Amino acid sequence: MTHLRTVMTEELVRRNYSESTRECYIRTIKEFALHFNCSPDKLGLEHIRHYQAHLFSDKKLSPNTVNQRLAALRFFFVKTLHRPWNTAETPYPKRVISLPHILRWDEKVGLRS
Repeated sequence: MTHLRTVMTEELVRRNYSESTRECYIRTIKEFALHFNCSPDKLGLEHIRHYQAHLFSDKKLSPNTVNQRLAALRFFFVKTLHRPWNTAETPYPKRVISLPHILRWDEKVGLRS
């Protein structure tokens, strides 16, 4: 395990993030580094913006998934590398909220019309 991954994992554990969140965040940073074929600590704001566009246009991920990926990148840059993070420069996409399916009366009671 690399030094950066160890430090990030320790920070995630110290903050009591769930195991699934830790795995997701670590996987996100790994994919970010692989996308640019470079160590993630050598990348910056312009790379994050390019990667965000890549997640939408090439990978066709939903806004909620991209939000999660940006949260992982933010955690890495702020808590692991101790770099400033400006949300104005890397805006989070609008969240998608789906409304529940409302049943008709005959569907509720099991009647057929």
